[in-house]
Amino acid sequence: MSKDHSAADLLSATDPALTITEDELDRSRQRSLSFVNSEVTHIAVGGSVHDFHRAPGKRHRGRFVTAGLAAAAVAACVLVASNLVERPDNTAAPTVAGPTAMAKPSNQGTSSLAGQTVADSFGNVDYYTTVSGDTSAEVAATFHITEEKLAEFNGLQPGSALAPNTKLRLIPAPGPITGAKGTATVNENGIPTSYTIESGDTLGGITYRFGITGEQLAEANKVPYVYEKGNTYFVRAGNHIQLQKNPVDSRSGRGRTVNNSSGQTIFYTTVDGDSFDSIGYKFRCTTEQLLQYNPSLTVDRPIPAGSKVSLIPGELKIDGAQGTFTADADGIPQTYTTAPGDTERQISFRFGMPDLEWANRPLTGTGRVWYTFTDLPSGELAPGQTISLNLTKPLHQ
Repeated sequence: MSKDHSAADLLSATDPALTITEDELDRSRQRSLSFVNSEVTHIAVGGSVHDFHRAPGKRHRGRFVTAGLAAAAVAACVLVASNLVERPDNTAAPTVAGPTAMAKPSNQGTSSLAGQTVADSFGNVDYYTTVSGDTSAEVAATFHITEEKLAEFNGLQPGSALAPNTKLRLIPAPGPITGAKGTATVNENGIPTSYTIESGDTLGGITYRFGITGEQLAEANKVPYVYEKGNTYFVRAGNHIQLQKNPVDSRSGRGRTVNNSSGQTIFYTTVDGDSFDSIGYKFRCTTEQLLQYNPSLTVDRPIPAGSKVSLIPGELKIDGAQGTFTADADGIPQTYTTAPGDTERQISFRFGMPDLEWANRPLTGTGRVWYTFTDLPSGELAPGQTISLNLTKPLHQ
């Protein structure tokens, strides 16, 4: 059922199954979350190497990062487990160096004041134009910042009177700050649109300087999350990142989805208005990934409505997951037969299946899985084994 692809192509882009109970399935999904951490996983696809990561357990929803940053949940198109050894949930927000944090306005894109606002692509208000009678205390309270910060961002004295028609910044003034010393571009409305990272930058500094959350930063760059231990993936000197989304058609994103047994969306059927951007923002897949996983798509042509788009490699053989698989009538992978050099991590990534061990747990004994390894530290499996890719239909030995 698999299709082989050359490196050049990709560089451009049996035991009977037993049914488990709903309680077991719930426990399994909770265990899947425990595999999600912040370490880097290198995914080699047809000779090209891509970095993928797993996210902490909680999302932070404040506009500015508070002391630390937790990231968005793992998206189907980049789901991986680095070693599939059971771990506790990583729910504590890690400490992130950077400026003092501020809360996000509860009224994205709106204001209880009468003046005009300018918001970014996520609805975060970055500018407010005063009207007669406005005070710095009212403006600061409306947008959930302190008067001191409002004065700092606009070169004012704290508590000073505000003249009508004054355009006030609600994010830090342009220029480098601690944790975000690189160069940014802005659009005609003064909204920061992209940024080049410098050595010493932090996620806390970047999100503070540009008034966005870590989750919004991930969405703008079509990745599942941006926090990782040591900032080794997303925050790299020289990396040019997006700070805003491109406009997408309001009709997009309403197509049918198909989830696997882990609850991960692996297929999406497009509707009128869908595009590489709309699919990428919704499911956190880059255009390059979508083109690799779906050879029928081309970047210079619209995606026809009714197209069933794969959000995982699936049919695509990747380094470390070169074997064959079976699928049900909906195309959801069910079983996989290992090939030489296959690893747990790459099999998990290819099929968006983070919990191989729970789908292949032994009935007796203390082992976490029944399948055989040729190299345990790397997670390399012996070839010729048929393993389950479905939590509800585990294979036991």
